[in-house]
Amino acid sequence: MGEQKRKEDSKSEFIFGKKNYKFLFIGLAFIVIGFILMSGGGSDDPNVFDESIYNWRRIRLAPTLVLIGFGVQVYAILLNPKKDSKK
Repeated sequence: MGEQKRKEDSKSEFIFGKKNYKFLFIGLAFIVIGFILMSGGGSDDPNVFDESIYNWRRIRLAPTLVLIGFGVQVYAILLNPKKDSKK
């Protein structure tokens, strides 16, 4: 009887719930999209300067998406999976 109870107590549980993983993947998607938007803009010839490196998309939008993604990641980690959504 003691051995059976010990096996029941030692059953592994995931640290995060389904909702946590959903937010983790949403945050990861924001980060990936931000880094994709940040890439590019270089010139093949080092003697030619390309103004597209200072594009609004690379300077404002992409870093904002990355920071939002990190914020969503922190929220997903701190979200309590044990909390009941029922009132």
